[in-house]
Amino acid sequence: MIELNIYNKKSSVLMIHIFLWIIMFAISASQIYIKIGTIPYDYFFRFCVFLIAFYLNYYIFVPKILLKKQFLYYIITAILFSILFIFLIEFVIPKPPHPQENFPQNLENNYSIYRSFPTLILLLLFFTLSTSIKLGIEWYKSEKEKVLIETQKANSELSFLKAQLNPHFLFNTLNSIYALANKKSENTTLSIVTLSELMRYTIYEASENKVSLKKEVDHIKNYISLQLLRLKDSSGVKLNIHGNLNYKIEPLLLISFIENAFKYGTDFKGKTNIIIKITVKDEELHLYVYNTSTKHNTKNQNSGIGLVNIKNRLNILYPNSHDLNILNEKNSYIVNLIIKLKSNTK
Repeated sequence: MIELNIYNKKSSVLMIHIFLWIIMFAISASQIYIKIGTIPYDYFFRFCVFLIAFYLNYYIFVPKILLKKQFLYYIITAILFSILFIFLIEFVIPKPPHPQENFPQNLENNYSIYRSFPTLILLLLFFTLSTSIKLGIEWYKSEKEKVLIETQKANSELSFLKAQLNPHFLFNTLNSIYALANKKSENTTLSIVTLSELMRYTIYEASENKVSLKKEVDHIKNYISLQLLRLKDSSGVKLNIHGNLNYKIEPLLLISFIENAFKYGTDFKGKTNIIIKITVKDEELHLYVYNTSTKHNTKNQNSGIGLVNIKNRLNILYPNSHDLNILNEKNSYIVNLIIKLKSNTK
Protein backbone atom coordinates (compact mmCIF):
# COMPACT_ATOMS: atom_id res chain seq x y z
CA MET A 1 0.00 0.00 0.00
CA ILE A 2 2.82 2.40 0.88
CA GLU A 3 4.69 1.56 -2.34
CA LEU A 4 1.49 2.16 -4.32
CA ASN A 5 1.02 5.57 -2.71
CA ILE A 6 4.64 6.51 -3.48
CA TYR A 7 4.17 5.36 -7.09
CA ASN A 8 0.96 7.40 -7.46
CA LYS A 9 2.67 10.44 -5.96
CA LYS A 10 5.62 10.17 -8.36
CA SER A 11 3.26 9.70 -11.30
CA SER A 12 1.33 12.82 -10.32
CA VAL A 13 4.52 14.88 -10.05
CA LEU A 14 5.68 13.60 -13.45
CA MET A 15 2.37 14.53 -15.07
CA ILE A 16 2.54 18.02 -13.56
CA HIS A 17 6.07 18.52 -14.95
CA ILE A 18 5.04 17.34 -18.42
CA PHE A 19 1.96 19.55 -18.41
CA LEU A 20 3.91 22.66 -17.35
CA TRP A 21 6.65 22.13 -19.94
CA ILE A 22 4.07 21.64 -22.71
CA ILE A 23 2.48 24.95 -21.71
CA MET A 24 5.86 26.71 -21.61
CA PHE A 25 6.84 25.26 -24.99
CA ALA A 26 3.53 26.32 -26.53
CA ILE A 27 3.80 29.87 -25.17
CA SER A 28 7.42 30.39 -26.28
CA ALA A 29 6.81 28.80 -29.68
CA SER A 30 3.76 31.00 -30.25
CA GLN A 31 5.80 34.11 -29.39
CA ILE A 32 8.44 33.15 -31.98
CA TYR A 33 5.74 32.43 -34.55
CA ILE A 34 4.19 35.86 -33.96
CA LYS A 35 7.60 37.54 -34.48
CA ILE A 36 8.88 35.69 -37.55
CA GLY A 37 5.81 33.98 -38.97
CA THR A 38 7.11 30.45 -38.54
CA ILE A 39 8.79 28.15 -35.99
CA PRO A 40 12.35 27.15 -36.99
CA TYR A 41 12.90 23.39 -36.88
CA ASP A 42 15.91 23.79 -34.56
CA TYR A 43 13.75 25.38 -31.88
CA PHE A 44 12.65 21.99 -30.54
CA PHE A 45 16.28 20.88 -30.13
CA ARG A 46 17.12 24.13 -28.36
CA PHE A 47 14.23 23.65 -25.97
CA CYS A 48 15.40 20.09 -25.21
CA VAL A 49 18.87 21.40 -24.34
CA PHE A 50 17.29 23.88 -21.92
CA LEU A 51 15.31 21.03 -20.35
CA ILE A 52 18.48 18.97 -19.94
CA ALA A 53 20.15 21.96 -18.25
CA PHE A 54 17.14 22.40 -15.96
CA TYR A 55 17.00 18.80 -14.70
CA LEU A 56 20.77 18.36 -14.57
CA ASN A 57 20.88 21.32 -12.23
CA TYR A 58 17.72 20.20 -10.37
CA TYR A 59 18.73 16.60 -9.67
CA ILE A 60 22.55 16.77 -9.55
CA PHE A 61 24.13 20.20 -9.18
CA VAL A 62 21.83 21.59 -6.47
CA PRO A 63 21.46 18.48 -4.22
CA LYS A 64 25.01 17.16 -4.71
CA ILE A 65 26.89 20.45 -4.63
CA LEU A 66 24.85 23.50 -3.58
CA LEU A 67 22.97 21.88 -0.68
CA LYS A 68 26.29 20.61 0.65
CA LYS A 69 27.38 24.27 0.84
CA GLN A 70 30.06 23.99 -1.84
CA PHE A 71 29.08 27.36 -3.28
CA LEU A 72 32.24 28.12 -5.28
CA TYR A 73 32.28 24.65 -6.80
CA TYR A 74 28.61 25.06 -7.75
CA ILE A 75 29.23 28.43 -9.47
CA ILE A 76 32.19 27.04 -11.45
CA THR A 77 30.20 23.95 -12.44
CA ALA A 78 27.23 26.06 -13.55
CA ILE A 79 29.44 28.34 -15.66
CA LEU A 80 31.27 25.43 -17.33
CA PHE A 81 28.06 23.62 -18.19
CA SER A 82 26.50 26.87 -19.44
CA ILE A 83 29.41 27.23 -21.86
CA LEU A 84 28.96 23.60 -22.92
CA PHE A 85 25.24 24.09 -23.53
CA ILE A 86 25.82 27.28 -25.50
CA PHE A 87 28.35 25.41 -27.64
CA LEU A 88 25.78 22.66 -28.29
CA ILE A 89 23.12 25.18 -29.20
CA GLU A 90 25.22 27.38 -31.48
CA PHE A 91 27.61 24.91 -33.09
CA VAL A 92 26.21 21.38 -32.85
CA ILE A 93 22.46 21.70 -33.38
CA PRO A 94 21.73 21.98 -37.11
CA LYS A 95 20.75 25.50 -38.14
CA PRO A 96 17.81 26.28 -40.39
CA PRO A 97 18.71 27.42 -43.92
CA HIS A 98 19.13 31.11 -44.71
CA PRO A 99 15.86 32.79 -43.86
CA GLN A 100 15.34 34.04 -47.42
CA GLU A 101 15.23 30.46 -48.70
CA ASN A 102 12.44 29.15 -46.43
CA PHE A 103 10.86 32.15 -44.80
CA PRO A 104 8.32 34.51 -46.33
CA GLN A 105 9.73 37.60 -47.97
CA ASN A 106 10.83 40.59 -45.85
CA LEU A 107 11.37 38.39 -42.71
CA GLU A 108 15.15 38.39 -42.76
CA ASN A 109 15.40 41.13 -40.13
CA ASN A 110 12.94 39.30 -37.87
CA TYR A 111 14.90 36.10 -38.25
CA SER A 112 18.04 37.95 -37.23
CA ILE A 113 16.23 38.91 -34.04
CA TYR A 114 15.49 35.25 -33.44
CA ARG A 115 19.10 34.23 -34.13
CA SER A 116 20.35 36.89 -31.71
CA PHE A 117 18.05 35.65 -28.97
CA PRO A 118 20.01 35.95 -25.71
CA THR A 119 20.76 32.26 -25.33
CA LEU A 120 22.96 32.74 -22.32
CA ILE A 121 20.35 34.75 -20.42
CA LEU A 122 17.68 32.18 -21.20
CA LEU A 123 19.98 29.39 -20.08
CA LEU A 124 20.76 31.19 -16.84
CA LEU A 125 17.03 31.68 -16.35
CA PHE A 126 16.49 27.91 -16.55
CA PHE A 127 19.33 27.36 -14.09
CA THR A 128 17.88 29.95 -11.71
CA LEU A 129 14.38 28.50 -12.05
CA SER A 130 15.49 24.95 -11.29
CA THR A 131 17.65 26.13 -8.38
CA SER A 132 14.80 28.14 -6.87
CA ILE A 133 12.29 25.31 -7.20
CA LYS A 134 14.67 22.72 -5.75
CA LEU A 135 15.68 24.95 -2.83
CA GLY A 136 12.01 25.77 -2.18
CA ILE A 137 11.06 22.07 -2.13
CA GLU A 138 13.99 21.18 0.13
CA TRP A 139 13.09 24.02 2.49
CA TYR A 140 9.47 22.81 2.63
CA LYS A 141 10.63 19.23 3.36
CA SER A 142 12.98 20.51 6.05
CA GLU A 143 10.23 22.55 7.73
CA LYS A 144 7.83 19.61 7.52
CA GLU A 145 10.42 17.33 9.13
CA LYS A 146 11.01 19.91 11.86
CA VAL A 147 7.28 20.04 12.63
CA LEU A 148 7.12 16.22 12.67
CA ILE A 149 10.14 15.99 14.98
CA GLU A 150 8.68 18.66 17.30
CA THR A 151 5.34 16.84 17.37
CA GLN A 152 6.99 13.51 18.15
CA LYS A 153 9.14 15.18 20.78
CA ALA A 154 6.10 16.83 22.37
CA ASN A 155 4.15 13.53 22.37
CA SER A 156 7.09 11.69 23.92
CA GLU A 157 7.49 14.38 26.54
CA LEU A 158 3.78 14.30 27.35
CA SER A 159 3.87 10.53 27.72
CA PHE A 160 6.88 10.83 30.00
CA LEU A 161 5.25 13.54 32.11
CA LYS A 162 2.02 11.57 32.46
CA ALA A 163 4.01 8.46 33.39
CA GLN A 164 5.68 10.48 36.14
CA LEU A 165 2.44 12.09 37.25
CA ASN A 166 0.46 8.89 37.81
CA PRO A 167 2.90 7.31 40.33
CA HIS A 168 3.15 10.70 42.05
CA PHE A 169 -0.63 10.82 42.38
CA LEU A 170 -0.82 7.23 43.61
CA PHE A 171 1.94 7.83 46.17
CA ASN A 172 0.11 10.81 47.68
CA THR A 173 -3.22 8.96 47.75
CA LEU A 174 -1.76 5.89 49.43
CA ASN A 175 -0.27 8.17 52.07
CA SER A 176 -3.78 9.43 52.80
CA ILE A 177 -5.15 5.89 53.12
CA TYR A 178 -2.19 4.96 55.30
CA ALA A 179 -3.06 7.82 57.63
CA LEU A 180 -6.65 6.50 57.89
CA ALA A 181 -5.45 2.95 58.53
CA ASN A 182 -3.12 4.17 61.28
CA LYS A 183 -6.08 5.79 62.98
CA LYS A 184 -8.11 2.59 62.49
CA SER A 185 -10.71 4.76 60.86
CA GLU A 186 -14.04 3.29 59.73
CA ASN A 187 -13.53 5.20 56.51
CA THR A 188 -10.53 3.11 55.43
CA THR A 189 -12.69 0.70 53.41
CA LEU A 190 -14.55 3.55 51.74
CA SER A 191 -11.26 5.24 50.92
CA ILE A 192 -9.98 2.09 49.20
CA VAL A 193 -13.14 1.93 47.06
CA THR A 194 -12.72 5.59 46.20
CA LEU A 195 -9.06 4.97 45.31
CA SER A 196 -10.07 2.16 42.96
CA GLU A 197 -12.39 4.60 41.17
CA LEU A 198 -9.59 7.15 40.98
CA MET A 199 -7.18 4.59 39.55
CA ARG A 200 -9.76 3.35 37.04
CA TYR A 201 -10.03 6.88 35.71
CA THR A 202 -6.25 7.35 35.72
CA ILE A 203 -5.55 4.09 33.89
CA TYR A 204 -8.42 3.93 31.39
CA GLU A 205 -9.89 7.40 30.92
CA ALA A 206 -6.66 9.40 31.22
CA SER A 207 -4.99 7.30 28.52
CA GLU A 208 -7.00 9.27 25.95
CA ASN A 209 -5.66 12.50 24.47
CA LYS A 210 -8.75 14.35 25.66
CA VAL A 211 -11.57 13.58 28.05
CA SER A 212 -14.87 15.14 28.98
CA LEU A 213 -14.46 18.05 31.38
CA LYS A 214 -17.33 16.57 33.40
CA LYS A 215 -15.34 13.34 33.91
CA GLU A 216 -12.29 15.34 34.91
CA VAL A 217 -14.36 17.26 37.46
CA ASP A 218 -15.87 14.00 38.78
CA HIS A 219 -12.33 12.71 39.21
CA ILE A 220 -11.49 15.82 41.22
CA LYS A 221 -14.59 15.33 43.36
CA ASN A 222 -13.59 11.73 44.10
CA TYR A 223 -10.12 12.84 45.07
CA ILE A 224 -11.48 15.54 47.39
CA SER A 225 -13.92 13.09 49.00
CA LEU A 226 -10.99 10.74 49.67
CA GLN A 227 -9.01 13.55 51.29
CA LEU A 228 -11.97 14.59 53.43
CA LEU A 229 -12.11 11.10 54.95
CA ARG A 230 -8.73 11.55 56.60
CA LEU A 231 -9.33 15.07 57.93
CA LYS A 232 -10.47 15.65 61.50
CA ASP A 233 -12.19 18.88 60.49
CA SER A 234 -13.26 19.25 56.87
CA SER A 235 -15.30 22.42 57.39
CA GLY A 236 -12.50 24.54 55.94
CA VAL A 237 -12.60 22.73 52.58
CA LYS A 238 -14.87 24.41 50.05
CA LEU A 239 -15.54 23.34 46.47
CA ASN A 240 -17.58 25.44 44.02
CA ILE A 241 -18.27 24.42 40.41
CA HIS A 242 -20.17 26.67 38.01
CA GLY A 243 -20.89 26.69 34.30
CA ASN A 244 -21.37 24.29 31.40
CA LEU A 245 -19.03 21.28 31.53
CA ASN A 246 -19.75 20.13 27.97
CA TYR A 247 -16.14 20.61 26.85
CA LYS A 248 -13.04 18.56 26.16
CA ILE A 249 -9.83 18.86 28.15
CA GLU A 250 -6.54 16.99 28.42
CA PRO A 251 -6.74 14.57 31.37
CA LEU A 252 -5.09 15.18 34.74
CA LEU A 253 -4.37 18.84 34.06
CA LEU A 254 -6.07 20.22 37.17
CA ILE A 255 -5.59 17.53 39.77
CA SER A 256 -1.97 18.40 40.62
CA PHE A 257 -2.93 21.88 41.84
CA ILE A 258 -5.58 20.33 44.09
CA GLU A 259 -3.21 17.63 45.34
CA ASN A 260 -0.76 20.37 46.21
CA ALA A 261 -3.46 22.26 48.14
CA PHE A 262 -4.33 19.24 50.28
CA LYS A 263 -0.70 18.39 50.82
CA TYR A 264 0.16 21.83 52.16
CA GLY A 265 -3.22 23.24 53.14
CA THR A 266 -3.06 22.41 56.83
CA ASP A 267 -1.74 25.15 59.11
CA PHE A 268 0.40 24.66 62.22
CA LYS A 269 -2.77 24.26 64.36
CA GLY A 270 -3.93 21.31 62.30
CA LYS A 271 -6.75 23.18 60.60
CA THR A 272 -7.24 22.69 56.87
CA ASN A 273 -8.15 25.74 54.81
CA ILE A 274 -8.73 25.07 51.11
CA ILE A 275 -10.94 26.87 48.61
CA ILE A 276 -11.38 25.39 45.12
CA LYS A 277 -13.41 27.13 42.44
CA ILE A 278 -13.93 25.77 38.93
CA THR A 279 -15.84 28.12 36.63
CA VAL A 280 -16.56 27.70 32.92
CA LYS A 281 -17.62 30.83 31.08
CA ASP A 282 -17.29 32.01 27.46
CA GLU A 283 -15.32 28.86 26.49
CA GLU A 284 -12.79 29.49 29.23
CA LEU A 285 -12.06 27.40 32.29
CA HIS A 286 -11.07 29.33 35.40
CA LEU A 287 -9.46 27.36 38.20
CA TYR A 288 -8.90 29.08 41.52
CA VAL A 289 -7.18 27.20 44.35
CA TYR A 290 -6.37 28.72 47.72
CA ASN A 291 -4.71 27.00 50.64
CA THR A 292 -2.96 28.09 53.80
CA SER A 293 0.77 27.58 53.78
CA THR A 294 3.42 27.65 56.50
CA LYS A 295 7.06 28.56 55.90
CA HIS A 296 7.97 24.88 56.17
CA ASN A 297 5.38 23.92 53.56
CA THR A 298 6.44 26.74 51.26
CA LYS A 299 10.00 25.48 51.36
CA ASN A 300 8.91 21.98 50.39
CA GLN A 301 6.40 22.88 47.70
CA ASN A 302 8.92 23.23 44.93
CA SER A 303 10.36 19.76 45.61
CA GLY A 304 7.41 17.83 44.15
CA ILE A 305 7.30 16.82 40.51
CA GLY A 306 3.52 17.29 40.20
CA LEU A 307 3.43 21.06 39.70
CA VAL A 308 6.58 21.06 37.59
CA ASN A 309 5.07 18.45 35.28
CA ILE A 310 1.74 20.21 35.00
CA LYS A 311 3.46 23.47 34.04
CA ASN A 312 5.37 21.65 31.33
CA ARG A 313 2.23 19.99 30.04
CA LEU A 314 0.37 23.30 29.93
CA ASN A 315 3.21 24.87 27.95
CA ILE A 316 3.10 22.01 25.43
CA LEU A 317 -0.68 21.59 25.13
CA TYR A 318 -1.77 25.23 25.47
CA PRO A 319 1.23 27.33 24.37
CA ASN A 320 -0.87 30.38 23.50
CA SER A 321 -4.18 29.64 25.15
CA HIS A 322 -3.58 29.43 28.87
CA ASP A 323 -2.60 31.78 31.67
CA LEU A 324 -1.15 30.46 34.91
CA ASN A 325 -0.46 32.72 37.89
CA ILE A 326 0.81 31.37 41.20
CA LEU A 327 0.97 33.65 44.22
CA ASN A 328 3.16 32.23 46.97
CA GLU A 329 2.67 34.45 50.00
CA LYS A 330 3.84 34.09 53.58
CA ASN A 331 0.78 32.24 54.86
CA SER A 332 -1.06 31.27 51.70
CA TYR A 333 -0.65 29.74 48.29
CA ILE A 334 -2.97 30.80 45.46
CA VAL A 335 -3.30 29.35 41.96
CA ASN A 336 -5.18 31.12 39.17
CA LEU A 337 -5.40 29.18 35.91
CA ILE A 338 -7.31 30.11 32.75
CA ILE A 339 -7.57 27.69 29.81
CA LYS A 340 -9.30 28.18 26.45
CA LEU A 341 -11.57 25.16 25.97
CA LYS A 342 -12.97 23.29 23.00
CA SER A 343 -16.56 22.13 22.91
CA ASN A 344 -17.29 18.47 23.55
CA THR A 345 -19.04 18.33 20.18
CA LYS A 346 -16.04 19.62 18.17
